[in-house]
Amino acid sequence: MYKIFATKPLISTLVTLVTLLISIQMASAQEKSFLNRTILLENKVELPSNNVNAKIIRVTFPFAFKTPLHTHEGPGPRYVVKGKFKVIEGGKTNIYSVGDVFWESGDLMSVENVGEDTAELIIFELAPNK
Repeated sequence: MYKIFATKPLISTLVTLVTLLISIQMASAQEKSFLNRTILLENKVELPSNNVNAKIIRVTFPFAFKTPLHTHEGPGPRYVVKGKFKVIEGGKTNIYSVGDVFWESGDLMSVENVGEDTAELIIFELAPNK
């Protein structure tokens, strides 16, 4: 398990991540005249270091593309912007579509675009600073 230490850069990065998720949700619901706040995902995390390298990565998957088994530098939430993904991680298979948010543990995994066109994923990665 990882442990998060509340450092100013980490707090700033997490605030930025939350703001981005809220902005994406609000942009798709512009017809509403009030703020609608919904928690899409919550996960307590312990990181092995108080220095965290937080990344936001946009990945575009061509039609029918499947990654080989791989890992990422750190765990974090993933947000499906476009398309449909089949994610195999930790022996479990899940399907995620536009607007879905899921937690990637950093364990060995593969991701496949199972939609009918290109697919897009935003990766929020919380990795130890090297």
